[in-house]
Amino acid sequence: MDARAGTPGRIVPGMIDLIAAAAGAAGVFAATNLDDVVVLTVLFVAARRSGRPRPWQIVAGQYAGIGALVAVAVVAAAGLLVVPDPWPGLLGLLPIALGVRALLARRADDEPPAVVGTLFGVAGVTVANGADNIAVYVPVFRALDPVAGLVWLVVFAVLVAVWCAVAAALGGHPRVVALVGRAGHWLVPTIFIAIGAIILLTSGVLPALLP
Repeated sequence: MDARAGTPGRIVPGMIDLIAAAAGAAGVFAATNLDDVVVLTVLFVAARRSGRPRPWQIVAGQYAGIGALVAVAVVAAAGLLVVPDPWPGLLGLLPIALGVRALLARRADDEPPAVVGTLFGVAGVTVANGADNIAVYVPVFRALDPVAGLVWLVVFAVLVAVWCAVAAALGGHPRVVALVGRAGHWLVPTIFIAIGAIILLTSGVLPALLP
């Protein structure tokens, strides 16, 4: 009787731990990747209007970018890699360069230029936009046991799909499509330039570059 009564007691705490790990992972992912919804929405609108990048490239690029960030964080948490702070902030130059290039490549028919046109481009923007996430992920992954760490990875993988689905829905909304249709030739590149500028300013890399 005692043995049977003790079994649920051993199972329930374990389940609670898993649920807590999943909730923690969801909270951290949402807090550190909320701005990705904006980038993904812009990319899905571009995919609808110009065919570049293709939807599968957006999804695959987002998975590749988030996967790269998590991989670096896990390796750093294991003590096998030191991420020099604040130098990852220099990645903010990537979306700025893409935005400037798109502005300079404005077409005569006012069709919004493809700021990012490939899987690797999407992955690069995702990494640049999430470089500061590593500072959050490293101490978290360092504190997780293997089971909880696996839960975090699964939750991250699921939420990347959710992020892409939400952005695809927003990117197909008539008002969003109409807005990009009217102002996309400058709005889309400006969004990328603004994202890059925010990365540079918030990372603290600019003071490190000044004498």
